[in-house]
Amino acid sequence: MTFEHQGLLFHREQRFHEVAQQRLRSAVRENAHAVLAVSPRRVTALTEGLSDPERTRVHVTDRAELYTAPGRTLAFLHRLALMHDPSPVVVVAEPPLTDGSAMELREWLRLESVLSTALAPMPLRLLCVHDSRGLAPPVRSAVRATHPVLVGPDGPRPNGGYLGTAAFGVRPTAPEPLPVTGPVHQLEIGQSLPRLRRDLTGLGHAAGWPDARVDDLVVAVNELAANVLEHGAGKGTVTLWRAPGRWVCDVFDEDGGLIDPLTGYRPADGTRPRGYGLWITRQTCDFLEISGSAAGSLVRLHFLDRVESRVEGLG
Repeated sequence: MTFEHQGLLFHREQRFHEVAQQRLRSAVRENAHAVLAVSPRRVTALTEGLSDPERTRVHVTDRAELYTAPGRTLAFLHRLALMHDPSPVVVVAEPPLTDGSAMELREWLRLESVLSTALAPMPLRLLCVHDSRGLAPPVRSAVRATHPVLVGPDGPRPNGGYLGTAAFGVRPTAPEPLPVTGPVHQLEIGQSLPRLRRDLTGLGHAAGWPDARVDDLVVAVNELAANVLEHGAGKGTVTLWRAPGRWVCDVFDEDGGLIDPLTGYRPADGTRPRGYGLWITRQTCDFLEISGSAAGSLVRLHFLDRVESRVEGLG
C-alpha cells in the first residue's frame, strides 16, 4: 500500500456521514489505524452512527491541533504513517479552507497540492472532506485541482482535473505586503551563526516572546541562514518586525537560486542541500512563503499570536 489522497466535496451533512462512516468502518475491518479529525460539531453526529466496537477503534484527533501549521501537519502525517508501518493508516480530515488570510489559505492549498509527492511511499489513505457550502468558487476549484481522486456518488474516481504541484508551483516575485506596526530590526547574515543566534535570542526576549517561541525563531532562522552561507550568496539579511496578529521574519539571500515555493514540503528533500533546512523551518513557524527573482530569494516566516500547539503526541 502507498499513499492515497482523496477529496470529498459535499453539500449535505448526510452525504458526509455516509462517506466518512463507510471509510472508518472499512478501516476498522482491515485492522488499520483509523483517525478522525473534523470540526467538533461533526464528530458527535458522525460517531453516533458507528457501533460501540467501531467507535473504540477510531482515534478522534482535535482538528485545531492537527491543522496548526502546514509544515507541522505534514510532519505529523509522515510520523503517523511511520509509527504504524507496516499496518495501514486511514485518516478522515477536514482541512481549514474557510478561515484566515489569502496567504494562509494559499499555503494550506500548497500543502494539499504536494501531499501525493511528499507522502508517496507511506501506507496512508487520506480523505479530505470539504463542505462546499462554505467554500468560495476559486477554493472549490483548487480542491479539485489538488486531489488525484474525488469521491462522487458512485464512489472514488480518478480526477481528470488534478494538477498536483503544478497548481501552486510558481514562485511569486514578492510576498503580499503587510503593514508594519512597530520597530523593524535587521541583522546581517555573516560567517558567525552563533552570533546571529544570540542576537535573535535577545530580540525575541526583548519582544516578550515565550521561551519556546524564541527557540522556534532561532531554529528556523539558523537553518535558513546556514543555507544562505552554504548554498546561496554567502551573505544576506534577517529582518524581524511586527504586523497585525503576528511577528514576521524575512530572510533574504542575495542569490536567487531558491526558486521552488514548495521546497521543504517534501520529507525526501532531506537528500537535497536546500530542502532539509526548510523541512525543519516549516515545522517551527506557522506559515512560510518563498518568493524572489534573479536578484535574490526571500523566505518569509510568520509567527502568529496564539498559544503554540504541537501535534507530536496526536493519533
